Amino acid sequence: MTLIKFKNDNSGKYAERMPYFSEFFNDFFDNMMTSDFRRSSTPAVNILEDDENFTVEVAAPGLSKEDFKVKVDNEILSISAEKKEEKNEKDQRYTRREFSYMSFSRTFNLPEIVDAEKVNAHYENGIMRITLPKKEEAKPKPAREIRVS
Repeated sequence: MTLIKFKNDNSGKYAERMPYFSEFFNDFFDNMMTSDFRRSSTPAVNILEDDENFTVEVAAPGLSKEDFKVKVDNEILSISAEKKEEKNEKDQRYTRREFSYMSFSRTFNLPEIVDAEKVNAHYENGIMRITLPKKEEAKPKPAREIRVS
């Protein structure tokens, strides 16, 4: 249900004159939020950096860790997921089948400072986190005092 506040007192007149107008917008926005719309889009990605690592966060709710494939090949990080669902509903008069398919793939060029052998991934609460550790020579060194002779 959608509530819309109109500023003038004659707001009921608009709804009476154009009943399909509000239905059009309600249907438009409701359909945007259905699972079919979400499944057709590429998930959002955050990339964080600290002194030790880069962290890639992929927002992918509704998937399980088994749906993902994460690989590093020639300094390219590939993240992909695929999920298939099949629902069967039987009634006395008909059979209805609904297929659902969702997939995405993202690739990122890794900087040379990433240690590709130590990359790890963890999926929890709809977020895939991929940790890309930096090589030792790329990590910041603490300041040292030089003695003047």
